Amino acid sequence: MNTSIVKKLRALQKLTLSLTCGALLSLPLVAETSWRLDTVASDLDFAWSLAFMPDGRFLVTERTGQLVILNADGSEAKRQAAALPDMFVAAQGGLLDVLLAADFDSSGRLFLSYSCGNLNANSTCLASAQLVNDELTAIRPIFRAQPERRGAAHYGGRMVQLPDETLVLTLGDGFDYREQAQNKAHHLGKTVRLTVDGAVPADNPFVHQAGIAGEVFTLGHRNVQGIVYDPQTGQLFSHEHGPKGGDELNLLSAGQNYGWPVATYGVDYTGARVSPYQRFVGMQDPLYVWTPSIAPAGMTLYQGALFPEWQGNIFVSALAGKALHRLQLTAGKVTAEQVLLADLATRLRDVRTGPDGAIYLLTDGAKGQLLRLLPN
Repeated sequence: MNTSIVKKLRALQKLTLSLTCGALLSLPLVAETSWRLDTVASDLDFAWSLAFMPDGRFLVTERTGQLVILNADGSEAKRQAAALPDMFVAAQGGLLDVLLAADFDSSGRLFLSYSCGNLNANSTCLASAQLVNDELTAIRPIFRAQPERRGAAHYGGRMVQLPDETLVLTLGDGFDYREQAQNKAHHLGKTVRLTVDGAVPADNPFVHQAGIAGEVFTLGHRNVQGIVYDPQTGQLFSHEHGPKGGDELNLLSAGQNYGWPVATYGVDYTGARVSPYQRFVGMQDPLYVWTPSIAPAGMTLYQGALFPEWQGNIFVSALAGKALHRLQLTAGKVTAEQVLLADLATRLRDVRTGPDGAIYLLTDGAKGQLLRLLPN
């Protein structure tokens, strides 16, 4: 990352808000915009991530291991098993995010995150590949989070490419390893920043520091499943699952600690306290907190033309909450929240802003759908 971008991201920690949970839950409701919802495609098998191809088609990952190309009208053009090395499909694990490289138009290069290993020893992996004549080729693993762990939960797996072409990959704490989110020596409960070949960028916040993994960008996370970069402000937003309550929206800044499990608004699933602290010295407060938990799964920053009144709003798709949450930001603060699509009563895995300005969603399930939100 060039120096100006690093300085901008680090400076953003000063904007982080010290809000109480009570204040976060007392935001005003906002008036609804007139919209309609269309079904673009159906019969997707636990769809996880969506990308838009330059020719107007859609690229969808299915957690069960398939990469699906859909025509612009939603019909299936190609379905293929993503032959990723050592892919592990179980519970929350499998094929996760897909990200088209900045030079995809000329190179056909893309990135795929996935869980790798077996039930007793697995991790989050990242591979680069090329899409040539709709075939996935030149598959090359470029990163494997360490250490490996048991179980099949909390992989993170979302990606974003920054203007300097480095990648930020979100990770989880492995569920049973939450204390390790504070251990800088490895990757559990972190976000990592990598070059497109999986190397450590020379300007990463902890590079060449003894006992710290050079890939670490931020730490103190539980299970980060949403990340977006705002090219207009240089801000990098993420959200993560809390335990029972305490889901967070965060403003990421290089080298900062986001608290888990030392500081959290959530409690354990048994009702026991995870920590006595909601805030802790030297750790960043969330911009926003959801209690009870909505289980945030995807996120987009709306900068399309179809909904001018939604410009600069953040949209979060929810699994347990079974709705789409719109967050209005004013001067770096979340000032209003609107809950959309609750009447669908279905788990929403991903949300993206399309090049046409529409908002696209993936539902989560064995008969999943690609949906499109348009103005009336």
